[in-house]
Amino acid sequence: MQKPFFLLFIIMLPLSLFAQVKNKEAFTTNLQQLGNGFPQEKIYIQFDKPAYAPGETIWYKAYIVSGTTPSLISANLYVDCADPAGKVLSHMVLPVLQSSAKSNFDIPATYGGSSIHIRAYTKWMLNFDSAFLFEKDIRIIQQKAAVKTIPAINKPIVDFFPESGDCIAGINSKIAFKAIYDNGRPFTVKGSVVNSKGEVVADLKTIHDGMGYFYLDAKINEKYTARWKDEQGKQYETALPAVKNTGISLEVKIAEGKRGFVIKRNAASAGNLQQVQLVATMDQQLVYMANVNLKESLVAGGAIPVSELPTGILQLTVFDSNWVAVAERITFINNNDYIFEPEVGFSTLGTSKHGKNVLIINVPDTLEANLSVAVTDAAIGIDSSDNIVSRLLLTGELKGNVYKPAYYFSDNSDSLQNQLDLVMLTNGWRRIKWDDLTAGKMPTIKYPNDTSYLTLAGKVFGISAADIRQSAILFLILDHKSDSTRNALQVTLDKDGNFSDPNVILFDTTRIYYQFVANKDMVNSTEVAFNNGTLPSPAKIYFDKSKSRYFLDSAAENRTLFFANAEARLAKLMEGNTLQGVTVTTKTKSREQVLDEKYTSGLFSGGQARQFDVENDVSAQGSMDVLNYLKGRVAGLNISGQTGPGSQASVSWRGGTPSFYLNEMNVDVTQLTSISMSDVAFIKVFNPPFFGAFGGGGSGAIAVYTKKGGPNTAAKGKGLPSKLVIGYAPEKQFYSPNYGTFDQRNEYEDLRSTLYWNPMVITTGKNRLVRLTFYNNDITNSFRVIVEGVTKDGRIAHIEKLIE
Repeated sequence: MQKPFFLLFIIMLPLSLFAQVKNKEAFTTNLQQLGNGFPQEKIYIQFDKPAYAPGETIWYKAYIVSGTTPSLISANLYVDCADPAGKVLSHMVLPVLQSSAKSNFDIPATYGGSSIHIRAYTKWMLNFDSAFLFEKDIRIIQQKAAVKTIPAINKPIVDFFPESGDCIAGINSKIAFKAIYDNGRPFTVKGSVVNSKGEVVADLKTIHDGMGYFYLDAKINEKYTARWKDEQGKQYETALPAVKNTGISLEVKIAEGKRGFVIKRNAASAGNLQQVQLVATMDQQLVYMANVNLKESLVAGGAIPVSELPTGILQLTVFDSNWVAVAERITFINNNDYIFEPEVGFSTLGTSKHGKNVLIINVPDTLEANLSVAVTDAAIGIDSSDNIVSRLLLTGELKGNVYKPAYYFSDNSDSLQNQLDLVMLTNGWRRIKWDDLTAGKMPTIKYPNDTSYLTLAGKVFGISAADIRQSAILFLILDHKSDSTRNALQVTLDKDGNFSDPNVILFDTTRIYYQFVANKDMVNSTEVAFNNGTLPSPAKIYFDKSKSRYFLDSAAENRTLFFANAEARLAKLMEGNTLQGVTVTTKTKSREQVLDEKYTSGLFSGGQARQFDVENDVSAQGSMDVLNYLKGRVAGLNISGQTGPGSQASVSWRGGTPSFYLNEMNVDVTQLTSISMSDVAFIKVFNPPFFGAFGGGGSGAIAVYTKKGGPNTAAKGKGLPSKLVIGYAPEKQFYSPNYGTFDQRNEYEDLRSTLYWNPMVITTGKNRLVRLTFYNNDITNSFRVIVEGVTKDGRIAHIEKLIE
């Protein structure tokens, strides 16, 4: 896959008109601009196992490539999970590292669907055809799955595909067909093709997985019909595509190291089809071009050398003399240059209960690899229909569905390559809109390259240029949900009110409190909007529900259900054991805790602070003011000078002046000293630093609350304004017990079906040997190990081992 593209021109007819040369040059220039300026991304996701039950966690790793190498286009990946009706269950944004991303999704314990639909994409991919987004249905096994049900009756469908797009009168053309049920499963079809007189002109014979082909010598103004029977012997009729009276056909022949082509036109074709251009592209890059002369002869042919091309889909398109696409064919090039086979084995193997295992992965010299590893109970089975190789090289490039695509990479035999060519004949591929390209029209970019991580950014609306000059600094406090930490910072507004800090990356949900440093009243006349550039969650995902297919036998499903039931039983048992024999007591809340809940909100709630119940403190009434009351009560808080109403007392903590708040509104010290102690209900003195204060609160803060109904009373929740900002999806850590150390959890029954999951195994030339340790559960006696990944130069690895 690391081979560079090359461009080969074959001149089969000298060009004499300047206009033709100019069009050719314009075409190649436009194609080069498309390929270089609008590269395409593809996604593959490895899951830890093929099926799940409600309440379990789906662990996954996504790989993103562009062309033949890991993509450097996008910094963020979106993953949506939906139920079978398309209702979105989760909308996740993930950071892309090493051209990959990892995360997990917890299936609700009450989930009743038979599947979860996964859709993954980058912003950049949304600028192009949505048919190339990653889509996959994950099997969810319910309790009722063990009950035998009557299989649904599926409608059989047979579609016909002329080799290069059209059935042309007077040309003996290859017509491919695909016979599938409406659930995507292929079937063997028997039948024949008849003309309008009922005469048999061709036989229908399935070659592989419902696909086959026949040759048809189409006649002008003739109509053809296929008469066929399904596997139950029921008779059907399907009309073939209409015959065109004029046109071009393109036939491709597979040969070692080359692709032969034959281009034909019928005698009735107009002058624009007498001189044509054959163009071959790969990943939107021009690799071959030939001028083909059909003026003197109705047939011309040649061969395209392909041994130096990277493995993948080669698209051949025929253009008439006006550069209008008139025929198209795709063919798969397999030069076996994509193979990457790290050595995978065990230095220590333990298939007994709690046995220790050391998995060794040895990567060849000079290769930098990004791998993911899943080790599961072998009996839960595997969906071997698709993998990283078939997704990135085949199905990620095709519209429609391919039945068990991984099969086409199981060996290199000629018979398999011919079967793969049937896939090329019966599946659509149109990444390039030729009409737009020849007119010089490039794709419309609605979503620019998402090259930055989710950092802090936003804009202040309703603020004038004069206000920005006076209040150009916005003070922010970030309250992170994921780890309950807080941090404060200041950002400077630019001339149009925008602000950002690329050093602050947002994870999970973050509540951001804000205030203008120079003028706190500015928040009342402006609107602060935080925008980290994330796409909103779609209300619903629309996908072809009839194409949902699972490749897992009943024994594997029952094994998966067994593990799920065992885990649910253990969870319930642990809950019962925890409560059994334990006397549950409740602790009465202190008076200070009650007051804290009653009066404080936001950043003022809880925290490291000394709390004073002034309302019930008799000594408070003997104090002249708040500062006089606090004097000597808080270690490190220094109050000097005369206190009392109107006084100019000095307050310091850690060498600086603490911030002062009255009912959570920032005030100066004179406002606090002017309040009668009879009106004060509650005081909190926050230890330095206090993140609710401007400048980070390095000297702490004093917050005073007046009695409800008294002067300066503020409703709960009054304080700094805030907004909730969504960041990257939180990620759990995969739990793998270590039975070699003491841990109370090691005493619990262990019935994990996924024994080990590591989504980020990175190797380099200097660190190419990796040792991964895990322990067996209580009952598994055979493992299935799957290692997948890509190298920096675009090689793909898919290793599967069954260990018994």
